[in-house]
Amino acid sequence: MGNLVGSWRFKEPSTVEECDSTWGSDSESDEAMAEDDSGMSDSVSPAESERAAGHSGDAALQLTDSPESAPKMKRSFYAARDLYKYRHSYPNYRKSRQPNEYRNLRFYMNKIPLVPDGIYIEEILSKWRGDYDKLEHNHTYIQWLFPLREQGLNFYAHELTQDEIKEFQSTREAKRRFLAAYSVMLDFYGIKLLDKSGNVARAPNWQERFQHLNEIFIFTSGFVYFRSHHNYLRITRILKSLGELGYEAFKAPLVRLFLEESLCNSTLPNMQHSVLEYFVYTIRLPATRRRLLRFARQHYRPAHAFLWGPPPKKGAGGSIGAGSSGIRAPAPTPEQHRRVEENTASASSRINVSSHDAILCQDLVGGGIKSLPDLSSYEAGLQEPLMLISGRRERSEFS
Repeated sequence: MGNLVGSWRFKEPSTVEECDSTWGSDSESDEAMAEDDSGMSDSVSPAESERAAGHSGDAALQLTDSPESAPKMKRSFYAARDLYKYRHSYPNYRKSRQPNEYRNLRFYMNKIPLVPDGIYIEEILSKWRGDYDKLEHNHTYIQWLFPLREQGLNFYAHELTQDEIKEFQSTREAKRRFLAAYSVMLDFYGIKLLDKSGNVARAPNWQERFQHLNEIFIFTSGFVYFRSHHNYLRITRILKSLGELGYEAFKAPLVRLFLEESLCNSTLPNMQHSVLEYFVYTIRLPATRRRLLRFARQHYRPAHAFLWGPPPKKGAGGSIGAGSSGIRAPAPTPEQHRRVEENTASASSRINVSSHDAILCQDLVGGGIKSLPDLSSYEAGLQEPLMLISGRRERSEFS
């Protein structure tokens, strides 16, 4: 029996729907728990209340300016699976055979420097705050500041262990420095930490930092490149690390602010997909995710393209159609049906890649996957679409 238990492995989900339990238990009691747990409701947040007088009119106008011709998107299975594993504490995690040296905790106790740069945590906290060039271009510190139970691209950084997490959460000095590091990164993104409950708002430097966080380059070839896409990866890591080290309640206020800025105020429109596909799903409590997604659905444009709502309900005739948006697609006329059949051959050669993946493709064309800093789960999510594009392109050229 011992051998059977020892060799048992959790069956991993194979579809986005299996990975996403957000809408599985949609009850009012859960909603109350979520509000009590996170301090978040559908009412005005601290970030909104600070600027309500000067921005309420602008937000209403910007809601109607969302583009109606956005490329067709689909949810990423690779992102959904990665975040499913995180939310469920890595069900197939194998404990390392190496001795547990608590290197992440010792780093936060200022006893060892991060590797390979040889920098101590106190130097980062005292000298790096406001040094945005250093925070932007150095890619080795983020795995040390925000450790996870998964390997990043800095192979000198050590994965967290369950024993180390328990020790970290009971060490006041380490927790104090961790929150200070979180504050440094929030300032880098133009955000300030308001209180010990995790509430956040715009910082005085928000305009400059939001512009940087939202910046894109459009090349003459037509490719679009997110200059700050690696910062979206960093934010995903930060949110995960908050949950691992005892600050799960800090996630919802930050994600809510990003939803407001990207969907309502149009200050971070290029972050929309990352917030909905990644940031929201780092939150472990389904009721809290539902509240955030309901808020997002109210403001998302075009409304019919919202992919993150409850799955369509099946009636006597099957699915209601239109994917997760829950909008019934009109039945095709005989003429439309004939045209679809005639165009089947040409339609089969088309490629549907999510806009988020397509935007990141430019980096991969230029230098390959290894050139991207701190890819985390995005790396896996792009591999299959790129291979698919390459294979279909070769077949098209051959024919």
